[in-house]
Amino acid sequence: MACRIPKRLSCINTARVYGLPVPRAELARSPDDAARIVEKLGKPCVIKSQILAGGRGKGTFDTGLKGGIQMAKSASEAKSIASKMLGHRLVTKQTSSNGLLVDRVNIAEVIDFKDEYYVAMTIDRAKYSPAIIVSKAGGVNVESAKDSSKPYHFKLSEGVTDKLIASVASQLQLSEKAAQNLGKLLRNMATVLQEKDATLLEINPLVRTEADEFICLDAKCSFDNAAEKRQADVFALRDRVQEIPEEVEAEKYGLVYVRLDGDIGNIVNGAGLAMATNDAIAHYGGSSANFLDTGGQATVETVQKALEMVVRDPRVKTVLVNIYGGIIRCDMIAESIIAAAKALGDLRVPVVVRLQGTNSEQGLKLIEESGLGLRTEFEFGDAARTAVELAKGGQSGGEQVREPLAANS
Repeated sequence: MACRIPKRLSCINTARVYGLPVPRAELARSPDDAARIVEKLGKPCVIKSQILAGGRGKGTFDTGLKGGIQMAKSASEAKSIASKMLGHRLVTKQTSSNGLLVDRVNIAEVIDFKDEYYVAMTIDRAKYSPAIIVSKAGGVNVESAKDSSKPYHFKLSEGVTDKLIASVASQLQLSEKAAQNLGKLLRNMATVLQEKDATLLEINPLVRTEADEFICLDAKCSFDNAAEKRQADVFALRDRVQEIPEEVEAEKYGLVYVRLDGDIGNIVNGAGLAMATNDAIAHYGGSSANFLDTGGQATVETVQKALEMVVRDPRVKTVLVNIYGGIIRCDMIAESIIAAAKALGDLRVPVVVRLQGTNSEQGLKLIEESGLGLRTEFEFGDAARTAVELAKGGQSGGEQVREPLAANS
């Protein structure tokens, strides 16, 4: 998991500290702040809404304002634009239909440039290596770019080499001077990636001036959650208000929750099994409302919190609990599920439980005999199919009668 820092200005400030060229900019929390900053900068400015999502440039506010990135030529114009952004919700293709609340805007000086690019540095987990991704189509159209699929890998022990810089410069068709300046930027990015435990550094757009110099107009950063203690200054910038409330709540209980767009709530232990569960639901024509990984924990407290979070989601029509009991026995897991269901009372929607692993047969028997109306399935596919059928309005009442379990499979 990675911590994303929503304050893009904070990423820009990090870039500035590490020698990456950035424009002058300040954060504004009120229309008056916006007017003051534009007057201070003394030139036309760009006003950028600060949310934890991309696609701002083509987004729409609940005020009717089109675009989360606007130009202001004067202090009065900046005040007017900021009043239509601050305290309002911005909907982009990366947000839900409710959008995200904008509680601050970034005011940056306008930079004249010749070309704009997309440059990112991230970790390629398949290659166990950092990688650079570039595109000549920077700005709002980068997601439709055709030239950004080839990553340039490098070793942290070697850094960004001259050969790699030459390859990237060739793709971007840069002059010798521009290639030298890009090389400095890429090496500084590699330093940030390593020293700050970053998992993603994304500059979009990176612009090139007439003098072949590069300037980072906007940036987005993600950092490894495991580095929180080492990178206290970075994680202090985290703004949980901008994050999905359920994800923040789940984190307090050691759960990993990701909100999705479907109507079947999932409670699973292990990220791999959680992803397989989502795939199985999709295979049978359903759609998951969430990804919820309890990790290695299946205590009464964690199961109760997981059930509570999933059941209270009004979109959820069925809950699928898919647990593999390895170190923790399935009969113990079953006891936790039963205790959690009793504590919550009315579960509102049907719950399908599939247990596999140590003492799975005993665990399923406990659930069947609990009298709570929890449905049980032994096979993975059957559990996913049953959940989909129930979500689509199939039979939901009563406990399911299973055939005797012959053997684990």
